[in-house]
This record gives sequence, C-alpha cells and structure tokens, in this order.
Amino acid sequence: MSKKYFISSMLKNIQIYLPGLMFTLAGAFIAFELARFLPVGAVVIGISLGVLIGNVFKLPLQLFPGINFSEKKILSWAIILMGVKLDFNIIKTLGLQSVLMIIAGIIFTIILALVLSRLFKLNFKLGLLLGIGNAVCGSSAIAATEKIIGAEKHQVGVAVTVVNFLGTLGMFVLPLLIKYILPFNDLQAGFLIGDTLQAVGQVVAAGFSINEIVGHTATIVKMMRILMLTPLVISLMFYFHQRRKKTEDTIKEQAIPVFIIGFILMSLLPSFHLVSAKYLHFFGQLSHYFLLIAMVAIGFKINFKSVWQQGQGALLMGSVVFLGQILFALLMILYFK
Repeated sequence: MSKKYFISSMLKNIQIYLPGLMFTLAGAFIAFELARFLPVGAVVIGISLGVLIGNVFKLPLQLFPGINFSEKKILSWAIILMGVKLDFNIIKTLGLQSVLMIIAGIIFTIILALVLSRLFKLNFKLGLLLGIGNAVCGSSAIAATEKIIGAEKHQVGVAVTVVNFLGTLGMFVLPLLIKYILPFNDLQAGFLIGDTLQAVGQVVAAGFSINEIVGHTATIVKMMRILMLTPLVISLMFYFHQRRKKTEDTIKEQAIPVFIIGFILMSLLPSFHLVSAKYLHFFGQLSHYFLLIAMVAIGFKINFKSVWQQGQGALLMGSVVFLGQILFALLMILYFK
C-alpha cells in the first residue's frame, strides 16, 4: 500500500513540476547557445531572456510550480556545487602580502558600494548585491548571498545584469589600458585583471589576451577572490541575524541554511584533494548549468518595470563602484608590488 502511495505521489509531483521545469530548461538551453555568439555570459543572457519572456507573455499558472522549483531548489544545488571552485591551497601560492591586498580590495569595494547606494538613493540590499558582485565573483556571489540578504527578485536581476555588463566592458578595456597606458610588468598586469574583473571567464579572456604569464597570474588572483566567498557568506549570516534580532523581538532562531553548509563542505574536496580533478571539473560545470537554470527561472518572475526603475541608477552607481575598485587596485599595485 505504501509503495503504491509513494509511486502515485511521485507521479503527481512529476505532473506538477515537469511543465515549468521543462520550460525553464528550454530557456537555459537557448541562453547557453546564444552565449556562443554573444560577448556576454550565459547567465546574463538567461536572466535577460527570462525577464523578456515573463513580461511580454502571460505565463500559464501551471508553469509556476516548476519555475519555483528551479528558482529555489536548483539554485540551492548550484550554490552547494559552487564550493568545488574554492581551493584553500591558493593562499600558499599567492603569499601573505597579495592575500591581504585582495582582502583589502574586497572590503573597500563593498563599503564603497554601501556608501554610494546612500548617495544615489538606492535600496540598501541592491547596493550590497552590487558591491558583493563587483568585489567577489559576479553572478555566483550574488546568487550565493541573495537569500541571506533577503533581496527581492528584481534586485537580483538588476545586480546580475549590471555587474556582468561592467565586467564584460572591463574585459575589453583593461587589456588596452595595460598594453598602451599603464607601465606594468606581467605580474602586476595579472594582479590588476584578477583583482577587478567579476567573472572567471572575463578574467581568463582578458589575461590570456595579453600573454600566458598575465593569464595565469590573473586566474590565481581571481581564485583567491572566489575563496573569500566563504568568510563573506558567514559574515553576512551573522550580520543579518543580529540585524533581525534588533528589529524583530519575536523572531525565531534561524538555523544555518543547508545550502551554505553544503557549500562549505564541498570546498573541502579540492582543498584536501579528496576527489580527482575530473570530478571537480564535472561538479563545477554542473554548478554553472544549475545557476543558469535558476537565473532563467528568476528572470520569469521579475517585473520589467521594477528593473527599469532601479536599473538606471544601479548602472550609474555600479560603474562608479567598478571604477573605484580599479583605482584602489592600481594604488595597491603601485605601492606594494
């Protein structure tokens, strides 16, 4: 009897979730293919495509259980698997001075974003997402922290779009500055690129467009920035927990989200060489695909009017933050490197 009930329940869940899940997967596949021909990442295309479809067409209600599943459950798995990209052995490779410079850059960028969000009269959570996305690792950092921050869907959409647009622009501009204006050697050039561009793909493309030494240096520096996602996530959890306790006396004690525990545990795999490189690569790729699916689902639920209202100010503020981040990195390189 219980076996029949289990099978019946499973079939019912498939019926409920499958239409929206397949619809979201189709959007992710289109975004993935478009990314082959466009100079922006699949994640940006995915969330933009989702916003376009969700606002132009009235989506049938039967799609939303699957869309919600993609947005919440698949996003959680994307964050968990993201942990395999964190190898704590990077710290040994860089040395203490470089590590401290990277940490200083991350702190400066986030604080600058929070200060500017007040000056530009932007929502605190949106300003924080822009700061985190610029400071650490773009879409991945925004996805890993948006639930902790309690950001709205349209804020996530704005932050992802702005941060990735600026990173794509920087991917072309920084190599030109290094080649024709800045008197940097290969190690300094690699540090600048790795310490400022948002996504790994942008760092790799910009670094190796100059030469291999710059490319490898930039990638290592970028990996260290990604590594800082773990202490950042823990710090945000503590900060927002304390903030909620002050504003809501009756709030229940919140457990650490399972996806954060999974994220930290997965980071142990590369750090202690617990699995081979091919499995780490597989998990890393799976994380990227899951993130793409989740971002398409988030896009379906974003109101374009909200994005447009906040997007213009966010783009201006994000640009100033990115410029400030680059100038801070330049000063650090000139003074310490």
